[in-house]
Formats: sequence, C-alpha cells, structure tokens
Amino acid sequence: MKLVIVESPSKAKTIQKYLGAGYRVMASCGHVSDLPEKTLGIDLEHNFKPEYVSNPKQREIIKKLKAAVKESEDVYLATDPDREGEAISWHLAQNLGLTDTKNRIEFNEISSKAVQQAIGKPRPLNMQLVDAQQARRVLDRLVGYKISPILSRKIRSGLSGGRVQSAALKMIVDREREIKAFVPEEYWNITAILLKPGVRAPQIKAAFVDINGKKKKLGNEAEAKAVLDALGSAQWKVDSVKRGISHFRPTAPFTTSTLQQDGSQKLGLSSPRVMQIAQQLYEGIDLPGEGQTAFVTYIRTDSVRVSAEMQQATLQFIREKYGPDYAPARPNVYAAKGQNVQDAHEAIRPISLERTPESVKDKIPRDHYRLYKLIYDRFVASQMTDAVYNTLTVRVEGLQGGTVYGFKATGKAIAFKGYTVAYETEKNDEEEMPDGINIPDLTDGEALNLKELKPEQKFTKPPSRYTEATLIKSMEEAGIGRPSTYATVISVLAKREYMAKEQKFLKPTNLGETVTEFMETFFANIVDLKFTANMEVKLDEIEHGSEWQKIIRDFYPAFSKEVSAAYNNDKKLTVADEVSDVICEKCGAHMVVREGQYGKFLACPNYPRCKNIKNIIEPVAVCPDCGGPITKRRSKTGKTFYGCGNYPKCKFMSWEIPAPIYCPACGSVMRIVEEGDVKKYVCTKRTCGHVVAAPSEPEGKEEA
Repeated sequence: MKLVIVESPSKAKTIQKYLGAGYRVMASCGHVSDLPEKTLGIDLEHNFKPEYVSNPKQREIIKKLKAAVKESEDVYLATDPDREGEAISWHLAQNLGLTDTKNRIEFNEISSKAVQQAIGKPRPLNMQLVDAQQARRVLDRLVGYKISPILSRKIRSGLSGGRVQSAALKMIVDREREIKAFVPEEYWNITAILLKPGVRAPQIKAAFVDINGKKKKLGNEAEAKAVLDALGSAQWKVDSVKRGISHFRPTAPFTTSTLQQDGSQKLGLSSPRVMQIAQQLYEGIDLPGEGQTAFVTYIRTDSVRVSAEMQQATLQFIREKYGPDYAPARPNVYAAKGQNVQDAHEAIRPISLERTPESVKDKIPRDHYRLYKLIYDRFVASQMTDAVYNTLTVRVEGLQGGTVYGFKATGKAIAFKGYTVAYETEKNDEEEMPDGINIPDLTDGEALNLKELKPEQKFTKPPSRYTEATLIKSMEEAGIGRPSTYATVISVLAKREYMAKEQKFLKPTNLGETVTEFMETFFANIVDLKFTANMEVKLDEIEHGSEWQKIIRDFYPAFSKEVSAAYNNDKKLTVADEVSDVICEKCGAHMVVREGQYGKFLACPNYPRCKNIKNIIEPVAVCPDCGGPITKRRSKTGKTFYGCGNYPKCKFMSWEIPAPIYCPACGSVMRIVEEGDVKKYVCTKRTCGHVVAAPSEPEGKEEA
C-alpha cells in the first residue's frame, strides 16, 4: 500500500477517486506544526530560529498518520504547490520521520492525468520554498506580537497590528483623508443639439470642447453664459467626419487577485467567500453519480499563463462551438500585471471544458455555480478573437464673428462580437464613446441647424472610497501583501472594527483612524507602502536562494527600537466618539457611542452633568427561547457572544449567531449560515449537523 498525504479531507477524497486501489490518501488538516499561540516562539538570541510546536488539535491526526506510514511501502507528500504547501510537507516530514524523503509531488490541477503524472515525478523538498514561508511567518509574528500589546495598552484592549493589515488600513484611512480634504470645483458642460437641414434624420448631440482649436474648460456660470451668448446667432457646419475601427482585446484569464475583484464586482461576494468557494472548486465537490470531482486549477496564482496543451484544446473547442472566426490564428499570450509577480503556476481555469457550467448548475450550490461560470467564461473568452467596433468622430463648429467654437460627437457600434459572445467585460470609454452610432450620414463642410444649446452645471467629485475589489487591485499594484492573503487582511480589518462597509464601500471607523495615527507616529515603516512593497520583494527573493535570516536581521534592530520607544512613550490616544442619532431624553444632546468592558453602549456627551446611558440594541437575530432581539456582546475576557436583549428575564446566549428555532432533529441550538444570498440554519452539534432552509425575506423588506 502506498500512502499519499494532503492538507484537506475533500482534497483527499478527490485524489483517492483517481488513484484507486493500492493507494491510501489521508489528510493532515492543515499545518501539523506551528509557532506557539501564547508565546513569541522565536529565539531572538540565536538567529531568529522558530520554535515550532505540534498543533494540539492535530495530535490524533499525527498519531494516525504515523501508524499509516509504518504500514506503507511509499509515502508521497502532495500538499499544495506553493510556499505554504511546501512548509506543510516539511513539517509532516519532520513529524513523521520522513526527513530523507524524495517523494514530494505537486500538481496544478486535481485530475486523473495530473495526479498520475505527479506520482511518476517525485522530488525532494524544496527548502528555498520552505524558508520563504518561514521568513514570512517569523516576520509577521514579530510585527504582530510586538505591536498588538502596545496598541491595546495605548488605545483600547483587544487591538492588533500587522505587517500587511496596518499598511492596508492606512490605504483606507488615507483615502478617507483625501475625501475629507477635497474641495469641489465648479465646471460647466454645454451640449449642442443639431439637425441636418431638409431631411428626417437623427439629431446630433455634440459636446463643447474648444475655442479656436484651444481646449477650453468652462469654470463658472459667467464663462458658460459668454459662450452661450456668442453662439446664439452662430453659423454651424461639419468640420470633419472620421470613421475608424477599434479592436478590444479579451481580458486575461483569472489570477487570485482578479478572481477576488470580479467575484466582488460581478457576483457581490466578499473576498473571503470567493476564496472559500474557489478552494472547494479546486479540491473537489461531491457530484451525484460521479463522486468527488475537482473543477478548476490551483487558485493561488499570480500567473496568466496557460499550458500549450490547454490552449490548443481551447482553440478547437472555440472553433466547434462558435466558428473559426472566433479562434485566433495563434494562441493569445498575456503579460502578468502588478508587482512581485510569481509565475510558478498557470492561470485559474477550468480543468475540463467539457464540464460546462450549465451541465452542473443543478448539482452544486448556487454560488459555486456562479463562480465556476465566471472562471469558465472568462477563460474561454481569453482565448478568443478581439471584439471589433466601427467608430465615428464628428467635429462640429459654430462660427461667430471670426471665433470658432468646437464641438465633438462620438459613437461606436459593434462590427464583430469576438470574445464578448462568451464573456461581457465593462464598457470601454463609455462616457467618451457611447455604444451605438446614432448620427446621420454627414460630410465635411456640410451646414447644420441649431435646435438647442443645453448648459449643465457640474462639480468635480472626490475620489471614491475603496470597495473590496478596488482595495485588492490597489494593494496588488502597490505590491502590498500577496494575493492569497488579501481576503484574510480584509476579514481582520472588519473583525477588529477598523473599517465598516457602507453599502459596498469601505470606510475607516474612528478606531481605525486612531490606530493608523498611532502607527504613523511610532511605526512609520510598517505603514509606509514603499517600505512594505520592498519587503515583499526581499521575501520573494528567498525562493531564489536569498538567506531568510538576513532579511529578519536587517529589519529587527530598528524595529525593536521603535517598539521600545512606543512602549515607553506616555502618549495615549483617545478614539473619537461616534455620534448617534439618538437624543438624550434628559438634556436633549445627541448621545454618543462608548466602549465599555462588555461592549458598546450609548452615553450622554454632557457627562458628568448628565449621566444618562442606554444599551445599544442592534438585533442581529431572533431569540429561539422568547422571540426577543439577539444582540452582539462581549464577555469579561473580551470574547464575543450573542445574548438575548430581554436579559435577565431571558438568559439565552450563544457563541454564534443563533437561528430563531432549535434543531428539529436533536433539539440543539442552530446557527445562521449565509452563502451569498442563500441563508440556512445549521445545527451546532457536531454529531448532528442537521440543516434547515431559512424562510426567504418578504419582498420589499429592507435588510437592517
């Protein structure tokens, strides 16, 4: 019997299906060793040596794996093909006595062919990859372990700082500062509505652009009025008509970053949810009649590269489904974007084009289908021909007393759909060139009649707040963090209440702004984007042979001094109060949100003259005992729990958001689980796990 060890049970189940008899596939369930939870776990006196300990939760798993190793003639380590996967394999080798193993195998997709090929090409562990993971782990532990207690001491208990999370938070805070400092500037647009004389034809809408060929911005009403007055008796004519053809190339197949961006923008999923679903599509889902089946290639990649074999298969697929005109003569090749790009793997793509999204629509959860369709359609489109548009640009002039006022009308119309038959991308240059050429046939010098001049006052707008998608894109462009960590960073910022979502936009809280102010004062390098990006480059170089301890040695002395200075400084920062819309019934002031030992409450800002306080009732669920409001609370130790708002009459509490009913199978508390826009109730008892579909919200009801 040969043993194959992977990280997750679902991945093990998929691979077991492909290897069959003679192989036993087991899961480690993640890292079997890691830094200790309650101590630093790094020997600062001996070259920053990590002090790994066995994960207590994995001890029983390790015991079973050791027994299986003894019974096996060969042991293959088949963890994910990246730094993290290599480190997991290394820890497994250390714990299982496989230190001389040369049976590390990797594959970019979980298919029968890929797994069998990997078994035939085992290799030794790549210690450069292991060291690259160790360096990140040690550096992140040093920064987090040293900064977090200081933040808790100087601002508020329970806070954390991190090498990437603090830089990402500063990006959000800096954007908010830009918005607050923004001063709108007035400007005016003028649109001329013109007609071709003597014929029934569409009217021409042309925008004012220049005077005597020199671009002119109308900054106020007086300037706009001067142009309008001059054009009242002007003579109008067509100055030029330019027709052209524009090619729009398909977008590259997904990387980890772009998948998270499109998953957020197009499907409305959070980045953690996108990664969760994508992981399941990679590891495999149980399909009726087929068993555990993987759908997509490895999901943690910066690469937009596609194997030559898959390119040729895709071109043949396109010819057969869409026709020869939709398949380019040579395969499309894309260049990766962003800083510090790693090109070890292919882009994210479907394993098999024969497994179309429609063929599995009724076999997998809705959000899994939607994300798989997004990956599938984007990949197929990326291998197709350009979309082609006919374009038209008309310059119209109004002549008045020797002065020429220039106006421009544009439009485009699809001539060949190309890749857009498979995947619609955002419209290009929508404002400058609207879709559809609704302009009559015109010739140079042709006279026109003015129907109307439409002035419009406008104001410049501040930059938009980040969405999850635009934050991820900006982090990638700046070289902050790695795409595989973006979802975790966003989750931590939300969990720590450093930012809040307003609709889809990310807004820093008062706490987030205060934390950033503190970090800028005492840990300027940690929140400096260039410094953080440069550190990412150095960390990536370890994979190519750089000594990992040297990077830590170069960083730590200056950082250690900053830690001491911050700790010994007497300065404490106060988080600005959040003003509520609740009026104090005793003195008429707007009550403010304060933070106490057990969570948030409302207090009168006129304390101590007015000592009025109130509980904040922000119901997140309905109590299954009494039907009262369930609110989020905090225990004495700072742990979040959910309790009934009717306490002490009702003493119901739960560590998870409870469903309004008890489990019909075993009577235990159920928890609310949301997958996209699908909500369900799941039993909290592990041995039960009963699931009940939640009733749908009535139409027109606005979510709290």
